[in-house]
Amino acid sequence: MPEVKTILVIGGGFSGLTAGIDAAEAGYNVVIVERNPYLGGRVAQLNKYFPKLCPPLCGLEINYRRIKTNPNITFYTMAEVEKVSGGPGNYDVAIKLKPRYVNEKCTGCNACAEACPVERPDEFNFGLSKTKAAYLPFDQAFPLRYVIDDKYCKGPTCGKCKEACKYDAIELDMKPQTINLKAGAIIVTTGWNPYDATKIDNLGFGKVKNVITNMMMERLAAQNGPTGGKIIRPSDGKPVETIGFVQCAGSRDENHLAFCSYICCMASMKQALYLWEQNPNAKVYVFYIDIRTPGRYEQFFWKVKDNPNVTLIKGKVARVAQAENDDVIVEAEDMLSGKLIRQKVDMLVLATGMEPSAKTTKPPVPITFNEHGFAVPDNSGVLSAGCAKNPFDVAKSVQDATGTALRAIQRIVGGK
Repeated sequence: MPEVKTILVIGGGFSGLTAGIDAAEAGYNVVIVERNPYLGGRVAQLNKYFPKLCPPLCGLEINYRRIKTNPNITFYTMAEVEKVSGGPGNYDVAIKLKPRYVNEKCTGCNACAEACPVERPDEFNFGLSKTKAAYLPFDQAFPLRYVIDDKYCKGPTCGKCKEACKYDAIELDMKPQTINLKAGAIIVTTGWNPYDATKIDNLGFGKVKNVITNMMMERLAAQNGPTGGKIIRPSDGKPVETIGFVQCAGSRDENHLAFCSYICCMASMKQALYLWEQNPNAKVYVFYIDIRTPGRYEQFFWKVKDNPNVTLIKGKVARVAQAENDDVIVEAEDMLSGKLIRQKVDMLVLATGMEPSAKTTKPPVPITFNEHGFAVPDNSGVLSAGCAKNPFDVAKSVQDATGTALRAIQRIVGGK
C-alpha cells in the first residue's frame, strides 16, 4: 500500500495550528478543519496569556504567516468532518463545508457590514456586543474575510450587502460542499468550551446584572473587545472599582464538571492584574476552595496575594443576589474564620471551567472519550492533542501538540 503522507487535523485552535504547522514543516501534507469562520480558537479570544502576559495575536500572527508561506498546508474554515472510514495509514475522510456566502475576492473593506440592516449577537465577545449579519469575526481574523450569518441574514430578498460590494465577493446563493480526501493519520484538537454558567443556579449568571464569566472578562479587557479594553460594567458602563471572583464555578463539582480545569485560578489572578493596571486602588475579593497555581505559575498567586487591595476568602459561595444600583451581593462562609460573608461588589466574575468540545459534539472518528468528554489513548490509531485530551494552558497545549505531530508522522512512516 502506498504511503499516504497527509495528516488531518480536526480543530484549528492553537493546538491544531501547532500540530499542523510542525508536521507540514517536516515535509508532510496537512489539512486543518475548523468549524469556526477563523483559525485561532479560544486563544484568539484572550486578552493576554501566561506566563509572559503577552497578547495572543503575537503568537497567532506568527502561525498565520507560517501557514501562508507553507504550500503543504490546506485549511478549511466553517467546516466539519462528516465521515471517516478506513484505518491507520489509509483513512477516507469526507469534509462538509458550510456556505460562508463570501468568496475569496473579499478584500475586507467592510462595505457589506456597513450596508447590512440586520444585527446579531457577537458570539466572539460572548454577547457583550453586536455585529451586523455580514461581519468580520474580529480584527486580524485569519482568513481576513467577512462571513454572513444565515440565521439572521434576509438573503436575496434584501441583498444590500451584495449591492454594496465592489468586488463581486458576495454569493448569497452559495451552497454547502463536500470534500473527500485520504489521510495517513488523524489528530483531534477540538479544544474546549466555557462551562455553561446558567446551569449553576446559586451564582446568578443570566439573572443578576453584572455577573459575567472569566472569558467575558477577557473580552472586556481586550483592546479589540466590546469596550476597547476598558473594564466597565455591562449594565451601565460604570468603571469597576470593586470586583469579586468565584473560583471553581462548576469545576470540581459532581453536578457539573467533576474535574479541576487547571487554568481557572491562574486566570483570575491574571484578571485581577488587568483591573489593577487600569485602577491600582480597585478592591478585589476572591472566593475559593483551594488556590491551584502549579509550578512556575505560583508567582501569579503571590503577586496577587501580596497586594493590599485583595481579600482572599476560603469558602464556597452560597448565593449571589442583586443589590441596588446594579451592584452584586455575594454571600459565603469564610471557612477559616467561621464568619458569614456578605460582600457587595460592582461586578462578579465566575471562573467557569473547561468543558471539552467533544462532550457535546464528538467528531466522527474512531477514538475513545472518557465520561468527561476528553479523548483517551487507545489502539484506534487516531491521536489527540491539547485540551481535547486534558485541561491545559497555552504553553502546555503547544508542547503537547508538537509531540503529537511527531507521533502522527511516526505512525505514517511505521504504517500504524
